[in-house]
Amino acid sequence: MENGAARQLSDFLASANKRELLALIRFLEEEAQEDDLFELFRLAGETRKASYGDRVFFRGLIEFSSFCKNDCYYCGIRRSNRKAARYRLTKNEIIDCCRSGYALGFRTFVLQSGEDMFFSDEVLCGIVSGIKELFPECAVTLSVGERSRESYRRLFAAGTDRYLLRHETADEAHYAKLHPPEQALKNRKRCLYDLKELGYQVGAGLMVGSPFQTYETLAEDIIFLRDLQPHMAGIGPFIPHKETRFAGFPSPPPKSTPILLSLVRCLLPKVLLPATTALATSDKNGREKGLLAGANVVMPNLTPYEHRKDFSLYDNKLATGSEAAEGLSVLKRQIKGLGLKPDFSRGDHADFQKG
Repeated sequence: MENGAARQLSDFLASANKRELLALIRFLEEEAQEDDLFELFRLAGETRKASYGDRVFFRGLIEFSSFCKNDCYYCGIRRSNRKAARYRLTKNEIIDCCRSGYALGFRTFVLQSGEDMFFSDEVLCGIVSGIKELFPECAVTLSVGERSRESYRRLFAAGTDRYLLRHETADEAHYAKLHPPEQALKNRKRCLYDLKELGYQVGAGLMVGSPFQTYETLAEDIIFLRDLQPHMAGIGPFIPHKETRFAGFPSPPPKSTPILLSLVRCLLPKVLLPATTALATSDKNGREKGLLAGANVVMPNLTPYEHRKDFSLYDNKLATGSEAAEGLSVLKRQIKGLGLKPDFSRGDHADFQKG
């Protein structure tokens, strides 16, 4: 059953309709026994190994602005949260973070912010080209939200390699329950397809257990990811923030995110799949569970220490220990303990690897 079972699951996910996907997700969440889930995670690990071996890629995360023009109902840095701590890093501060990360061995930098219009195309292009000039062999990933196609074109021309833009949910009605009326799912999807057409390595993704999520909306997410074929997928659990309307909503059970990670790994065998900080925050063994469920990326934090708590997307976000660049030895030890290999190379998607 070794390779055959993994291929069988991948083939099923590649062709299943919404009703069949819904039934599978419901079974895994409600009826599957521990042995069933162990087998699912094993198949996901086997699928990852076929594309990337035992490698787990390290990225250096730089959260460079907590300002945001959006008002997403679940997010701690939403514009209407008057208690949020706001900061912006300068170009020099961002480059200093990259210098520190480069010295630690990182060859990919992930620059993430709220949708902060201070960072115009001109400003962002200057930051990206500045990083590329100093570290030409490194990959730069941006995660700065929805922008115009022309903006994405300019950022790509400046040297940006990858772009992360989680779709959050692929269901229109569900999206409207999580966002104000001025934000539209169709625009989010347009951005993702624009990014793919322009040549980026593109990341979509979703929150598992977000308010009002159903097995039906999760099936829609699988179908959307199947259609988009992203190179990366950020999948982490919903964690409430005390200054949002969803403050009292629960996070999903610990098994839910690994289940989705495994399904997405088997659906998209070559996808780059992070074991997210949210997963490690929601469950003390969350990162390990994510890696055993097919994830193959970790993103320790390079943000200046004094600002890490300020980029507060959800409550109790981890920013120290093995989540921080200073804790690399701990994180490497954890990964080796799972029989996996820490990898500090660029870690491109398999279809973008040279040679």
